[in-house]
Amino acid sequence: MGIARISKHLLANRSRVNRAFPKASLDAIEQAIKASEATHAGQIRFVVEGALDGRPLFRDQSPRERALDLFSSLRIWDTAHNSGVLIYVLLADRNVEIVADRGIDAVVGHAVWQQICTAMEVEFGKGHFEQAVVAGIQAVTKHLVTHFPKDRGGRNELPDTPLVL
Repeated sequence: MGIARISKHLLANRSRVNRAFPKASLDAIEQAIKASEATHAGQIRFVVEGALDGRPLFRDQSPRERALDLFSSLRIWDTAHNSGVLIYVLLADRNVEIVADRGIDAVVGHAVWQQICTAMEVEFGKGHFEQAVVAGIQAVTKHLVTHFPKDRGGRNELPDTPLVL
């Protein structure tokens, strides 16, 4: 655990998240998720966290570990087709993680998710937060459309509203 990371997280505050993702951006992300889910049987959840605090920070929890914890606690794994996808942003680290349920992960794989994450992180570096997330959603959508086409009886199993922690 480095002092630089601890300092970065302790100095991060809610205003940083609000600057990167103002209400209009969160609304646009929600609409992108709704539009995406109208085309396939998958479920996408977007979570942005400004910084780690308390136990996760002092345990030096990695962004990947945090994303896996959220994937579980938000029950993204609990979808009818095993096609839930979490797009998680840890803003203090400028890190993006994608965690996909076993149904979609088995056919897409970690390398593809990592490419999407890297592209989003590059855009974050340019200050293009909303555009990066919408592009990430669109990239995930391509795989969900291919492997989980829309079925007639599908329902929205996860909230489309971005979760800000």
